[in-house]
Amino acid sequence: MVESRLLKPGNARHSVRISLRFRPPENVRLPNKLTGEMLLIPMRNLSFLLTALLLGSVTTLTHAADPLVFISSFASGTNGAITAFQLDPATGGLKPLHRTTGVENPFFMVVSHNQKFLYSIHAKSFGGKEPEHVAAYAIEGRTGKLTLLNRQSTRGTASCYVDVDATDKTVLVANYTTGNIASLPVQADGSLGESVSFFQHSGSSVDLPRQKGPNAHSFVVSPDNRFAFAADLGIDKIMGYRLDAATAKLTPNEPPFAKAPPGAGPRHLIFHPNGKYVYVINEMKNSVTLFDYATATGMLTERQNISTLPADFTGKSYCADLKITPDGRFLYGTNRGHDSIACYRLADDGRLTLLSIEPSLGRGPQNLALAANGKLLLCANMPGKNVAVFRIDAQTGALKSVGEPVAVNSPACIRVLP
Repeated sequence: MVESRLLKPGNARHSVRISLRFRPPENVRLPNKLTGEMLLIPMRNLSFLLTALLLGSVTTLTHAADPLVFISSFASGTNGAITAFQLDPATGGLKPLHRTTGVENPFFMVVSHNQKFLYSIHAKSFGGKEPEHVAAYAIEGRTGKLTLLNRQSTRGTASCYVDVDATDKTVLVANYTTGNIASLPVQADGSLGESVSFFQHSGSSVDLPRQKGPNAHSFVVSPDNRFAFAADLGIDKIMGYRLDAATAKLTPNEPPFAKAPPGAGPRHLIFHPNGKYVYVINEMKNSVTLFDYATATGMLTERQNISTLPADFTGKSYCADLKITPDGRFLYGTNRGHDSIACYRLADDGRLTLLSIEPSLGRGPQNLALAANGKLLLCANMPGKNVAVFRIDAQTGALKSVGEPVAVNSPACIRVLP
């Protein structure tokens, strides 16, 4: 029913009400294009059909968006940049979308869990005397554009790692040259506040002069969001901290660290998807160490060490990064020098078995990223100035290159938005 009320000008007391009643037809006739006959379709069926088509279209559009890939270029001045690409999961192709400049030496970066913000290292003089910065950016939808929100001091130099907790309220940073770590609170708009926690590591280890002092190389939040672990290459320790994500404050855990093998040089670490195991890739000993993770106490207990290199390799090589497939079945680690990717199978108890060692298709494989729900592996060959894409065999874990590597200036870090 439709009602209309007509009012005389200047007199609201007089009105005329017109009521129209409309009953939709129970059936509607539509032509059959195959036979030319008219079909009688109940209106209730047509309404259901239109709703289903509309919802189907929305669902299709929702799932049609290809992954967005951010790749940082580790360089100073205008050569430093974060470039966004669109990844085609079917072909592994990377299509450039947007290049964000004004970020210098963005060695490492991370995307917030709500996918609205990106945090990157910003250093005018990487490893110099002055403290470096973490830059906060807003991600502009799926365009690949980044809008700078602000920058805050890392309170150290050669800032080489940044992570964000599960609630997106705390950003962590590791500083290599100065051997310290810091935590910064995230504001409501995604920008960063000044650091609220700072800890200076101390000590040395057996491989001098490389390990004459602390070199914090990564700082990772545990899956339960209660702890954070910093792999320190210079002192062969995994430093443990308790995290209060609401305030971004850290306190040393008890015990305060787990030891890595002497001279190993722990660099990056990653948790198994089941949250029970931690894997550390050792830059200097070219190996991966498996630790059991006690969720109640945050204690790490070493259980296995395995090489990333062929037994007959005699040259110089240094590990960099490692990643685990979402199903927890395969782990991949990079060798810079041997220029390869070590591929492992993970048993139910977390132990590693080396499957193969594949060429990285470029010099100095620096960073890895998984995409398409673990079906693709992206490798940033920093001195090789390219990014190689590999397809992962879901049954064997084997890698197969997809097309030619994409040219990128000094790619240091890859982050993927599904």
